[in-house]
Amino acid sequence: MAEVLVYVDHLDGAVRKPTLELLTLARRIGDPVAVALGAGAQDTAAALAEHGAVKVLTADAPEFADYLVVPKVDALQAAHDAVSPAAVLVPSSAEGKEIAARLAVRIGSGIITDATDLEAGADGPVATQSAFAASFTTKSRVSRGTPVITVKPNSAPVEAAPAAGTVEALSVSFGENSTGTKVVSRTPRESTGRPDLTEAAIVVSGGRGVNGAENFHLIEALADSLGAAVGASRAAVDAGWYPHSNQVGQTGKSVSPQLYIANGISGAIQHRAGMQTSKTIVAVNKDAEAPIFDLVDYGIVGDLFQVVPQLTEEVTARKG
Repeated sequence: MAEVLVYVDHLDGAVRKPTLELLTLARRIGDPVAVALGAGAQDTAAALAEHGAVKVLTADAPEFADYLVVPKVDALQAAHDAVSPAAVLVPSSAEGKEIAARLAVRIGSGIITDATDLEAGADGPVATQSAFAASFTTKSRVSRGTPVITVKPNSAPVEAAPAAGTVEALSVSFGENSTGTKVVSRTPRESTGRPDLTEAAIVVSGGRGVNGAENFHLIEALADSLGAAVGASRAAVDAGWYPHSNQVGQTGKSVSPQLYIANGISGAIQHRAGMQTSKTIVAVNKDAEAPIFDLVDYGIVGDLFQVVPQLTEEVTARKG
């Protein structure tokens, strides 16, 4: 079978879940070859092999940490030239999409971003996407060059499929533009103990109906009882009730969890664009005519100040 490059998103050797999902998708269209870069790259091999990587290309150099994405693009281009893959898969994070776009330009290929599924086709991999603010589902393929595809988190299951996982050193030559933008400082993000919003299997969000920052503790309590991430609508963020980093929507973050619970959110198109690909959607809203009810799997017409605490209590009781 043809080989498929998978860009590895990891932190000091700990492979993040979206990469393991990419390996599941890659096996549908070929033999996964993982590309791990930076500190701890070789430590990723065991996890990658367990999930189907037939080969792991690794490279470590100060450039990967000291500069922005260009050195990683240099490395991925080197892997592409060495392997001649059937496709290149990249996690659909902000950094991942920039890496993918730069790579596509360099190798003269088409790119598909924010895919939610991937399948083999007669003329190359076929990607499923949500388009026009999630109003349509499309299927498309790249018609020129090696397909470069970014895939949204939670688009595929993580499946164990032991493979050889042979580790090979990747030779990388950095271009003169690689050191054009230097990282001068880093500030660790304050941990909330909750999963990352874009990767979480469950997301609990609050909107205008929460009626103030002081009431978001209701949303947080429900999220914590479910082991979920906390999201917010643009209205809640613009009002200063919750940080912008937690905004779900067209101008915020796009999520695709197994379960999305919208509380006090009307369902404006801007918000729907960021969460409509969720597998199961539940809404709590006292307005029975709210647009959010047009796309939910389960809807509760009621006051969130009564419904959410009861739901939290019931979840906690069942877990106990």
